[in-house]
Amino acid sequence: MPTQNPCSNASLKGFVFSMNRRIYFDNAATTPLLDEVLEVMLPVLREHYGNPSSIHAEGRRARTLVESARKTVAQALGASTAEIFFTSGGTESNNTAIKCAVRDLGVRRIISSPTEHHAVLHAIEAIAREYPLEVHWLRVDAQGRPELEQLEQLLAQGNAPRTLVSLMHANNEIGVVLDLGTISALCGQYGALLHTDAVQTVGHFPLNVQQTPVSFLSGSAHKFHGPKGVGFLYINAHNFIRPFIDGGGQERNLRGGTENVAGIVGMAKALELAVRDLDTRAAYIRQLRRHFIERLCETFDDIRFNGTPEDDNDLYTVLSVSFPPSPKNELLLLHLDIAGISASGGSACTSGAEQHSSHVLDAIQADPQRKTIRFSFSHLNHVEEVEKTMEKLREILMPATRALSR
Repeated sequence: MPTQNPCSNASLKGFVFSMNRRIYFDNAATTPLLDEVLEVMLPVLREHYGNPSSIHAEGRRARTLVESARKTVAQALGASTAEIFFTSGGTESNNTAIKCAVRDLGVRRIISSPTEHHAVLHAIEAIAREYPLEVHWLRVDAQGRPELEQLEQLLAQGNAPRTLVSLMHANNEIGVVLDLGTISALCGQYGALLHTDAVQTVGHFPLNVQQTPVSFLSGSAHKFHGPKGVGFLYINAHNFIRPFIDGGGQERNLRGGTENVAGIVGMAKALELAVRDLDTRAAYIRQLRRHFIERLCETFDDIRFNGTPEDDNDLYTVLSVSFPPSPKNELLLLHLDIAGISASGGSACTSGAEQHSSHVLDAIQADPQRKTIRFSFSHLNHVEEVEKTMEKLREILMPATRALSR
C-alpha cells in the first residue's frame, strides 16, 4: 500500500482529501494546477501586465520574467536557453517540429509509428499532402512498442533522402515508454533528425538532451500541474528553421504573437517543482498504481492491462485496463462519471462523449469486444480513492461480472 502522500509536503499545501469530492483519475488528459503555480501566476496577471516586446519599464519586467522562465525550462532539460521556444502547447510544438523540418531542413522522408498522438499523425499527413514525402509507419508489437529493427533497416538504406524520425517518448493511452537512448543513437549513426513528443514524460522522467541528443522535443505545461495553453519546443542549436507562426518576430523571430507571460511563468514553476520532487512523486504514484492493479485483479476475473505496466521503466502515471466483455461495458465511463469518478477511454483529444475506437488499441490489435478504460494518476491522488473506485466498479459490473472473493 502506498506510503504517505507527498502532498503532505509543504510544497503541496492547500490540498485536502475528502471522500465527498470527485475522484480524478484522468491526469494523462490534464493535471490540476498546483497552488504554488497559481501563486506565481497571479502577480503577473495583476501587476506585471506589460508586453515583453515593449521597451518601457513594464515591458522590461515582463521580458525578464519570460527569460527567467526560459532558463528554468532549459536547465530542466540540460539545454541552452537559446534552444527553448515557448508555444501554446504540445500540438503546436509537434506541428512546428514536423512541418518546419520538411519545409526548412530538407526532410523528404518521415519515419513514425501508428500509435503516435494525433498531433503527430495528422501533422505528418498534412505536410505529406504539400511536399513529395516518403512516409513509413513502423510496425508495433502487442505492447505498442515500435520495432527498432525495422527502424534501423530503414535508416540504413543507401541513397535515402534526408529523414526525420518522429516517435513519442511515452504513449498517452497505454503508457509504453520507448528506449529513447537507443533511438537517439540510431538516428545519430545514420544522420537522421529525431523529434520526440515528450508531452507525457516532461516532469515525470529525467530528460537531458546532452545525454540523449534529439533534434526536437515537445512539452506541455498542463501535463505536469501547470496551466493550459502554454508549452515549449526544444530545437537543437544546429537546426535553423523559419517562423511557423508569422507575426511580430517574438521568440527570436520563430513564433509571432505576444507571449503568454503568466502561462510561461506558471509552466516554469510547475516544471521546477516537478523536477525537484520527481523521485518522491514517482515512487508514490508507482505504489498507488500497483495497489490499483492488485485490487483490480483481486476483484474481477479476466482483467488485462495494455502496454507494459509490469515494466519499471513504463509510464507510471498511466494504467490502461481491459475489462472482459459485458453488457455494462458500453456505458462504463458514463456510470463512473455519474458515480463521481473521472477516467477516460483513451486520448482526451478526440471529440465526442466517448471514443468508440482508439487508433492505438487498433494498432496493437486489442480485442474490440473488451472495454478499455484509462486510469491515470498524480501525486495528488490517494489510496482511499482507489478503494472508492473499486467499490463503484463492483456496483456497476457485478450484475454482469462474477467477482472473486476478497
